[in-house]
Amino acid sequence: MTIDFKDKKALIRVDFNVPLDKKTFKITDDTRIRAALPTIKKILKDGGAAILMSHLGRPGKKLKEDGSVDVERFTLQHVVKHVAKLLKTKVHFCPVTVGKQAEKMAKELPMGEVLIVENTRFQSEEKKGDEAFAKKLAKLGDVYINDAFGTAHRAHASTTTVAKYFKKGKKAFGFLMEKEIENANRVLHDPERPLTAIIGGAKVSDKILLLEKLIDFADNIIVGGGMAYTFLKAQGGNIGKSLCEEDRMKLANKLVAKAKKKGVKLLLPKDSVTADDFSNDANIKTKYSKRIPKDWMGLDIGDKAVADFSKVIKNSKTILWNGPMGVFEMTNFANGTKAIALAVAAATKKGAFSLVGGGDSVAAVSQMKLDDDVSYVSTGGGAMLEFLEGKELPAIAAMK
Repeated sequence: MTIDFKDKKALIRVDFNVPLDKKTFKITDDTRIRAALPTIKKILKDGGAAILMSHLGRPGKKLKEDGSVDVERFTLQHVVKHVAKLLKTKVHFCPVTVGKQAEKMAKELPMGEVLIVENTRFQSEEKKGDEAFAKKLAKLGDVYINDAFGTAHRAHASTTTVAKYFKKGKKAFGFLMEKEIENANRVLHDPERPLTAIIGGAKVSDKILLLEKLIDFADNIIVGGGMAYTFLKAQGGNIGKSLCEEDRMKLANKLVAKAKKKGVKLLLPKDSVTADDFSNDANIKTKYSKRIPKDWMGLDIGDKAVADFSKVIKNSKTILWNGPMGVFEMTNFANGTKAIALAVAAATKKGAFSLVGGGDSVAAVSQMKLDDDVSYVSTGGGAMLEFLEGKELPAIAAMK
């Protein structure tokens, strides 16, 4: 950030979309807030003030019975005390996002202090990328900083449109955004080889573009999670009641053929931890992934798959991991994902560069306290996915 923040009010788009306890509304994981601290601290240290805007949850989809916004559940007031504690400075809260009250509070905000305005998604104009709403947001600051990589793939008013109202030299990426872009580019454009991509999750359809892109530049692709069974059935395997996208089986075979043609090693799990019900209390058996009994389903990778995958990972110089190897939220089917987390950490210790991005893979690394044992943990699931697919993200394009 080359901007001089002295005596400036910096309007910062942060990603404070943190999980809250459903009853007490206390923050259960403050990772996203901590990730934004370096940028906020830099602005305050330079003699500026910070005006923070963020969304929290999906208030438009979780309306109250009378059709109104559930302010109690989704208000950003829930994060104010915690942000103040982390920053060790005074943090004010504005109960509206834009308008006269927000402008007055922003204008009167003393240098060295912070103002959080209300949830941007309380305004329907936010998701539409509305220009009039973005113009009102722009009135709150002298400069604009985007430090919300997790929302960079959304062309919303506070992430994208607002940048129009700040001239060159008056807008910049925050430290987190810079770091996310730099680390993703390291995998995409400057990887040490061999490069191994570990792709998990439920559906092939969610990861088609990523898989096609990876075949062009990865050396090894490991496929786990529910999506592996579409590949396995397409190859003639018996997968019982495992998750399968029948309409994607031809595509799965095309991807396998493309990988073979390009000399890319595509690995599927040899064995699976199977269950007779989608439940943590189900009966469990380990079976070959292509020989799963009729009424059973694969819910995690087995020991042979763990050994195969771990060997490839530990011999890699660059690793990208997106998505779990099984139904990670159930303890009996979390072992595969945990084993992969340990293999990635071991490879990193040997000198590999590892980028972890995407919900459950990030959760696995955090739960096992391995955050410091991998090279970089991305804060952006969908945004990281789209960036790695080669798409230009709206929030990044808006700053050019």
